[in-house]
Amino acid sequence: MDWGAPALVSSAAGPSYRDLCCYGAGIAGNVFAFVLFISPLPTFRRIVRNGSTEQFSAMPYIYSLLNCLICMWYGLPIVSYGVVLVATVNSIGAVFQLAYTAVFIAYADTKDRLKVSGLLAAVFVVFSLIMYVSLALLDHNTRQTFVGYLSVASLIFMFASPLSIINLVIRTKSVEYMPFYLSLSMFLMSVSFFIYGVLLHDFFIYIPNGIGTVLGIIQLLLYAYFRKGSKDEARLPLLVTHT
Repeated sequence: MDWGAPALVSSAAGPSYRDLCCYGAGIAGNVFAFVLFISPLPTFRRIVRNGSTEQFSAMPYIYSLLNCLICMWYGLPIVSYGVVLVATVNSIGAVFQLAYTAVFIAYADTKDRLKVSGLLAAVFVVFSLIMYVSLALLDHNTRQTFVGYLSVASLIFMFASPLSIINLVIRTKSVEYMPFYLSLSMFLMSVSFFIYGVLLHDFFIYIPNGIGTVLGIIQLLLYAYFRKGSKDEARLPLLVTHT
């Protein structure tokens, strides 16, 4: 089975209802993803205001950059046909993650600056190797499968990262470290791209986003369950978290 083959074909009379639903889901996914991309802005305003990265880590942004680059590559016509909305959202995401990493490097101490700069260089080396292997050694169908599995692995790892927050919520019986709108945006983005992938019959899109949808539901249910117990803590200052 060709997992990535586009399944939508417009008739001569114009786009079908299924086409419109597919593109609507893809555009919605782009919008919700944009909300996620801008969510770290308060963290970086704090870094710039204080002139220091304090105890923040650059790793979430380094990893997110690599994830966005791999998924962007998968969405380009040179790798896959008919999934351009995957390329658009991840190209925007890559710009945001690169900007966040650059700010981190600018305000980090010498040791962290060298470490993060080395990791950033490693990301581009890895991505360059992926591009070289997929273009020079593989035909189009094999290339799509190769990059598709890489994107699935990357996305599943990304969606699994909130598990530590879920564990913290259960242990502390508090949702103060799990912002509601962040969890909601992640859930809505996952649902949108799950529908987009299902309508395209694209295994490499709907499987990881289906997992993301399930994890999003779990986070929202936990928020609803533990929210009452967190009301007394609502006045306490919150830690700035990464996505």
